[in-house]
Amino acid sequence: MRTPRTVFTQLLLLICLSLLSISSAVADVTLPRLLSDGAILQRDKPITIWGWADEGETITVNFAGKKKSAKTKDGRWSVKFPALKAGGPYELVVTGKNELKRSNILMGDLWIAAGQSNMELPLNRVKYKYPGVIESTNQPNIREFNVPVAYAFKGPLQDYTQGQWKTATPENMATFSAVGFFFMQKLHAENNVPIGLVTIPVGGSPAEAWVSESVLKKYPHYQQKLQPFKDDAYVQATIAKDKTNSDKWFADLGAADLGLKNNWQQEKLNVADWKSLQVPGFLKEQGSDFKNGAIWVRKTIELTSAQAAKKAVLWLGCIVDGDQVFVNGQSVGQTGYQYPPRIYAVPAGVLKAGKNTIAIRITSYSNNAGFVKDKRYALLLGEGLFGDEQIDLKGEWKYQIAARAGNMQPTTTLHYLPSSLFNAKLAPALPLKIKGVIWYQGESNVDRADAQGVHRQPGGQCADETCAASTSEYRYLFADLIRDWREQFGQGDFPFLFVQLANFLPAYDQPTESKWAQLREAQRQTLALKNTAMTVAIDVGEWNDIHPLDKQTVGERLALSAMKTAYGKKSLVASGPSLKKVVRKGDKLILNFADVGKGLEARGGELQRIALAGADKKFVWARAEVQKDKLVVWADSIAEPKWVRYAWADNPAGANLYNSTGLPASPFEASVSD
Repeated sequence: MRTPRTVFTQLLLLICLSLLSISSAVADVTLPRLLSDGAILQRDKPITIWGWADEGETITVNFAGKKKSAKTKDGRWSVKFPALKAGGPYELVVTGKNELKRSNILMGDLWIAAGQSNMELPLNRVKYKYPGVIESTNQPNIREFNVPVAYAFKGPLQDYTQGQWKTATPENMATFSAVGFFFMQKLHAENNVPIGLVTIPVGGSPAEAWVSESVLKKYPHYQQKLQPFKDDAYVQATIAKDKTNSDKWFADLGAADLGLKNNWQQEKLNVADWKSLQVPGFLKEQGSDFKNGAIWVRKTIELTSAQAAKKAVLWLGCIVDGDQVFVNGQSVGQTGYQYPPRIYAVPAGVLKAGKNTIAIRITSYSNNAGFVKDKRYALLLGEGLFGDEQIDLKGEWKYQIAARAGNMQPTTTLHYLPSSLFNAKLAPALPLKIKGVIWYQGESNVDRADAQGVHRQPGGQCADETCAASTSEYRYLFADLIRDWREQFGQGDFPFLFVQLANFLPAYDQPTESKWAQLREAQRQTLALKNTAMTVAIDVGEWNDIHPLDKQTVGERLALSAMKTAYGKKSLVASGPSLKKVVRKGDKLILNFADVGKGLEARGGELQRIALAGADKKFVWARAEVQKDKLVVWADSIAEPKWVRYAWADNPAGANLYNSTGLPASPFEASVSD
C-alpha cells in the first residue's frame, strides 16, 4: 500500500531504470536476468532464448543437446528451440565475442504472479500463522523469480535491473510470495513437475498501472495522466518536490515534538497529568480532537525476576500510522506506516524485576491515530514463536499530545501511474512462454468502482445496452487488462486466474451499498472471458486487516482453479456455486447455480446475507430455501421482487452459501430478465 517512504526511493529507481534506455550496442553478449542460473522454462512449448550483442554479431546457442545461431539485429538476437518435456537440469551456453553459461535450468510450468500487496506479501509476514514452513521446506523444484519495484513511462523495458531465481529452501523462503508459494506447492504435489513463478506484484498498485499504453486510448483520463511523466525533467522535479514536502513535514514535526525535546521515552517520567487511552482504540473515538502530528503513549507493567530474565517479544497489533517503541528508555523497533504487524524483540537485559515502562511515539498523518482493534497486544515471554507466558497490554494507557501538524502534502507514487508497471515489471517477461497468470488485485481500484461517465468502454467486455446498469470502470478495465496481456504474450487465451476481494471493514446489520461489493461484482462479470477462473475469498479475510493472514487457502484455491483451467481436469468442481440465471415465480425468485457438486449448502442453518428488492432497488433481508442446485428466495414485504443480492457488503460476515465440496459462493447482484 501507499506509504510516505516511497518518495525517498523514487529518484534512485529512476536513475537505475534510465540505464536501460541507453543504446543496446554492447561490447559483450548478454542474457536477460530471467535466463539466469536456476531458471524454469515452460515445458511442451517452443523455447525462445534471447539477448543482446553488438549489431551484426553472430550468436551461437547450445541448449539441451541442440545448437542454434542467430545474427544480432537492432542490438537484439533470439533463437528458438523445439519444445521439451518436463525435466532437466540443463546447461545453456551462449557464444559470441564472449561466452556465457547458465546452469541448473529446468523445464516445467511457469506462471506469472501479479497484482498488489496481497500477492506480494511474503511468507515472513505470515510465519506466525504457519510455524515451521520457512524452516522446514526443502523443495528445490519449486522456484521463484521475484522482481523488485520498478517503473517506466516511455515504453516497455527490455530487461529487469534486479532479480534472480531462488529455490524453495529455508534460506530463501522468507521472501517468497505467500500466495504464490502455496499455489506452487499444491500444483507441484498434484503434477510432480518443476514449477516456477515470476513474481511481479506491487503493493497498492491500481489496475491501470498494469496495462499497455495502447489500452489507455480507451481511458483518456489515464492516458492524459501519464503524458507529463514521459519527460525525465518533469519526473525528477516531481520526485524532488515530493521529497522536499515530506522532509519538511517530518522535520517540522520533529522540531515541535515536546516528547523528543523532553525525552518522554525515558524510563521514569511523571505522567500524572496525562490523559487515559483505552488500547486498542483510536483517539478520535475516545473524544480527542487530535488529527495529525505526534502523540506519546506509555504503560508500566510489573515483572518478576524470573520473567525479566526470559526472552521477550512485544506484540503491538497495528498502529496508525507510524511508531517508535521504547522499553525502559531503549529503542526496540519502529515502523513507518500502518499496515505491518508490530512485533518487536526486546534485547536481553532491557527488562528488569519490578516496574518496566513501554513508551510509544505515534506519528499520525491520516487523521485517525490509534491502535487497531482485535489484534494481539501483549508481551510474550519465553522460547518459541509465542513464548510460554503472556503479559496482557490491553486496557488503560496514558497519552499526551506532543505536537500537532497540518495535513501532509499529497505525493505522486510513480509506480502507480498508468502503464508504469506494465512497462517495467511485465514487459521484460513477454518473450517467455508461460502456463498462465495468477492475479490478486482490486483494493486500490475500489474508490473508482463507480466512476461517473465510465460505462461502456469501446471494445470492452460488454458493449450493448444491457450493460448500462453497471457503472464500474473496473468491469471494463480488468477485462481489457486480461485481453491486453494475452495479446502481448502472443500465446492465445492462456489461463488467467484471479482472486476476488476478501471481506474487509466492519460488518453491517442491514442491507447496504458497498463499493467493495461492486468491485467484486465487476470481477465476477469478468468470468465471461474465456479461460478465466475466480477464487472467492470472502470467508478468509479479516475485518480489521486489508492483508489477511490466510494465504494458504487462497493459494490452494487458485491451484484448484489451475487444475481445471490449465491442466485439463474439466470435471473438477474448482469454484464455489456460480449463479446462472434468475427467474420470477409469483412473489419468489428462483436462482439457478452451476458448480454445486452434490448440491448447495447453507452452512450452519438458514441462508444469511441474501436480500431482495423490487424495481426501486430498496433491498430488505430475505429468506431462502435450498433445493439442490437452486435457491428459492422471498421476502414478505416484496410482492414483485426484481433484484437479488447475496453477500453484498464490504464485509459480508455470516455469508454461508457453499457447495458440497466446501467452496464458498461469490457475492452477486442480479435481476429478473423481463
